[in-house]
Amino acid sequence: MIEATGLTKRYGDTLAVDDLSFSIRPGHVTGFLGPNGAGKSTTMRLVLGLDRPTSGEVTVDGRPYTAHRDPLRRVGALLDARGVHPARSGCDHLLALARTHGIGRSRVEEVVDLVGLTDVASRPAGRYSLGMGQRLGIAAALLGDPGTILLDEPVNGLDPDGVIWIRGLLRRLADEGRTVLVSSHLMGEMAMVASHLLIIGRGRLLADTTVDEFLRTAAGGRVEVRGPDLGRLHAALTDEATRSPAAHVDPPQPHARGGSSMEVRGLAVEAVGELAARHATVLHELVDHRPTLEHAYLDLTGDEVDYHGHDLTGVPDLETLP
Repeated sequence: MIEATGLTKRYGDTLAVDDLSFSIRPGHVTGFLGPNGAGKSTTMRLVLGLDRPTSGEVTVDGRPYTAHRDPLRRVGALLDARGVHPARSGCDHLLALARTHGIGRSRVEEVVDLVGLTDVASRPAGRYSLGMGQRLGIAAALLGDPGTILLDEPVNGLDPDGVIWIRGLLRRLADEGRTVLVSSHLMGEMAMVASHLLIIGRGRLLADTTVDEFLRTAAGGRVEVRGPDLGRLHAALTDEATRSPAAHVDPPQPHARGGSSMEVRGLAVEAVGELAARHATVLHELVDHRPTLEHAYLDLTGDEVDYHGHDLTGVPDLETLP
């Protein structure tokens, strides 16, 4: 488990991390999201003791990372896949790391095989492609069989086969009860692999929630209900909404295909369906309209982005330019 309390980091006049408090729990893939410059990499460096916080603290399994006697067996991390001597082979790089913790050659061979680098393990790392370098960095993160894993943009450079492989690996690590924290700008990938989200902007915490809850309460998310008689269900949903500040129920309106329809916001589709069954309400349609993770993320972080591209509406195609 990773726990941060009041974590703050300043570099001169720049406030990179601003009073962050969170818990990253085992058994989940937690997606660590935020715009460029939000403080994600700095936060990961603080977790690993590579930078010291200006104030606050962050611990792994109840202790600062630097206080663990066997850190590779506690935490595995990939922050920069290029952090390898280019003349050293991938295998020798892992063997050097292994010796610091008394890890045997058999484990090195095991992780090399796991990440698919067996055929190129003796090749100098400087000749690796970006994707091969990513795989080597992941092998290093897994070397000590740690209970906590931090990966910064692990999908970068991977081909489609590698992307599918890393998805399965992350899910398996979480299913084994490990704490998995993954930063990424690829919202589609996070939607497929993460069950929890930690979102920051300008160093501040914006959201710490499950993916399902984040999408359910996002702007534009709604449940559409249609049936012959929605009176009792509307009353029940209205009562339910009084206990949830984010919930709202529109009154039923006549529908072109008969009966009536209404929209519900802030309540899960499962809750709406269960209430309908409890109140013996016949439904002809029950549709969960959710925004994509990308749209929900952009809606939350739009004001936290430092660098916006120009709106290209009305710009002629490049082929037509002189």
